[in-house]
Amino acid sequence: MAQVFQAGNKIIQAEEMLVLLGRYQMMPQFLRGLIIDEAIADINCTEEEKAAALGQLEAQYQLTTPEAKEAWLTSQNLTPEHLEEIATRPVRLEKYKQETWGHKVESYFLARKPYLDQVRYSLLRTKDLGLANELYFRIQGGEQSFAEIAKEYSQGVEANTGGLLGPVPIRQPHPLISQLLSVSKPGQLWPPRALAEWFVIVRLEQLIPAQLDDAMRRRLIDEMFESWMNEQIKQMGQLQLVETQPE
Repeated sequence: MAQVFQAGNKIIQAEEMLVLLGRYQMMPQFLRGLIIDEAIADINCTEEEKAAALGQLEAQYQLTTPEAKEAWLTSQNLTPEHLEEIATRPVRLEKYKQETWGHKVESYFLARKPYLDQVRYSLLRTKDLGLANELYFRIQGGEQSFAEIAKEYSQGVEANTGGLLGPVPIRQPHPLISQLLSVSKPGQLWPPRALAEWFVIVRLEQLIPAQLDDAMRRRLIDEMFESWMNEQIKQMGQLQLVETQPE
């Protein structure tokens, strides 16, 4: 006898469940969960970590009494054992990330650093080359500040900030601007450059080198994890319904 799912008066066939997972855009999250469960299967928590994780989860869902906890478990179709698994899952996943990618952070940081460094820069753009040249010489000669000229003449949103933009990752602006910034010294002013329909004047204000601090370390480990996860999902392929032979 084939089994089906039931929610209230709604009967859901196994084939329809796949369609619903896709329709509700839950398939990637479902596959992600399967991959994580397999990855952390051998990762354990200490008793102190379990207690802390359970306490945090109970506080999050206000499970302050045995009655409240039992009611919540029933509503979620879970057991107390499931509750511990859910509570400790983030801890175990973090341990897995550290064990797998923690020793790779330094080399990954060096490879990614050109994309992690940030800059503050001033930008002025106009569609009139003659005006662009005139404004460049005014700034260069100290007749007016970059901010004053940008507010009056720049034809982009940067006019609202006196041309000042950032901090942003150095590779975020248009490639031409990024290239200029990457070879600039703070305060260096570049003559007008053609960029699409614009002529732009650029000046590097500040270079902010990326630092491998705790926050950056965590970010990079998460990046490596997400790259790995995307590859695992691709390799797993779509969830399919298959027939099995009865034992």
